[in-house]
Amino acid sequence: MALNKNHEFEELDGIKCGIIEKMVKPERVAFLKELLGYNGYTVVVVPSPSPKIAPTPAPKEGEVAAPPPPTLVPETFTVGVSDYTFNPINAIFGRMLKTKDGHIVTQAYWQQKEAVSHDEVPYYEFK
Repeated sequence: MALNKNHEFEELDGIKCGIIEKMVKPERVAFLKELLGYNGYTVVVVPSPSPKIAPTPAPKEGEVAAPPPPTLVPETFTVGVSDYTFNPINAIFGRMLKTKDGHIVTQAYWQQKEAVSHDEVPYYEFK
C-alpha cells in the first residue's frame, strides 16, 4: 500500500512493481513500454480488472424484464515496472528519463502531447 497516490506499488504477475499508470489503453501501453524499456526498466503489463457495473433493477409486478443493453468495456491495462521504488513524477521532473534520440523526457512528452521532447527549454518557459 502506498503512502500517497504519487507512489503506488503492488504485485503484478507475482512481481512487486511500482505502478506507472492504471486503466491504460493499448496505444499508451506500447508508448510506455518502449520508453521505459529503453531506459532500462523491466515493464510488467497486466489486464486491468473490469469496472463494476450496477445491477439492473428488478422489474415491478406485471412488467416484463427488458434485456440489459450490451456494454462494451474497452480493454485496459495496468502498467508497472519491476523497480518498486520507481516514481514517474520524480523521474520526469528529476530529468532521469531519456528518449531514444537522447533528449530528456518532459511532462508534455510523457503525456504524449508532443511528439518531440523540448528539453532545451524548461517546462515553465515553454509555451
